[in-house]
Amino acid sequence: MKQGRQAVDARRAKILALIRERRKIKVEELSILFGVSFMTIRRDLQALEDLGQIGRFYGGASVEPYAVSVNEQDETAFYRDFISRRAADLIESGDKIFINGSRTALELLRYIQREPVQVFTNNGLAVGFDCPSGVEITISGGVPRGDGGRVLTGDCAMRNLLMTRADKAFMGCSGISPDGEILCDIPTELGVNETMISHAYQYYILADHTKIGKTGAYASFALETPGTIITDELAPPVVLERLKNLGMKIIRVSKSI
Repeated sequence: MKQGRQAVDARRAKILALIRERRKIKVEELSILFGVSFMTIRRDLQALEDLGQIGRFYGGASVEPYAVSVNEQDETAFYRDFISRRAADLIESGDKIFINGSRTALELLRYIQREPVQVFTNNGLAVGFDCPSGVEITISGGVPRGDGGRVLTGDCAMRNLLMTRADKAFMGCSGISPDGEILCDIPTELGVNETMISHAYQYYILADHTKIGKTGAYASFALETPGTIITDELAPPVVLERLKNLGMKIIRVSKSI
């Protein structure tokens, strides 16, 4: 019995160290890493929360305490994570994929299950990104733009992209208008996005509910070739129906799945 208690304490110490290192983590991932059930991990997290060492949210834990009622910002972050996971499920062994400057699109690399996979991206955050060993990343090069300079654009990025083809492109955006226009905050990334779509056999737009039906004075391009939008259960049905009528397929993720 004493040995069992020591093993539990040791596991919880490792879980705490991992949460502090990663800032937040999912129950599912902890279950896999430690080879125990979801219920065991939930008990571990509850014990750590009772000690005031972590905060818990739907499906995981973080270093910051979470309110009992999850606010809208947290909820959007959860859905973005679910969208990344769903996108990763679409990747097959041997695929070559494009990823643009989107954080949500880049996060799918953490969840790839089938390897090897070749990635070509203009997302500067991909340098040193934590992903499976069978994922090979090529950075486009280019001029840093956007938040923290993570989005690479310009002649260098375009030249390298024009020489590349992919099986699938995974694209984030600032919004999708009801008329099927893809919005982006960085005008110089517009050409990169269009080229990734035209140089891929299939493309997927990753957009949580806050981006569906959005309009604004952002750089944009119309979806002339039908693709797939991956969004969540809170996306407005009326707008999704209009996008379907334009030929787009819709995948909606849900927290209940």
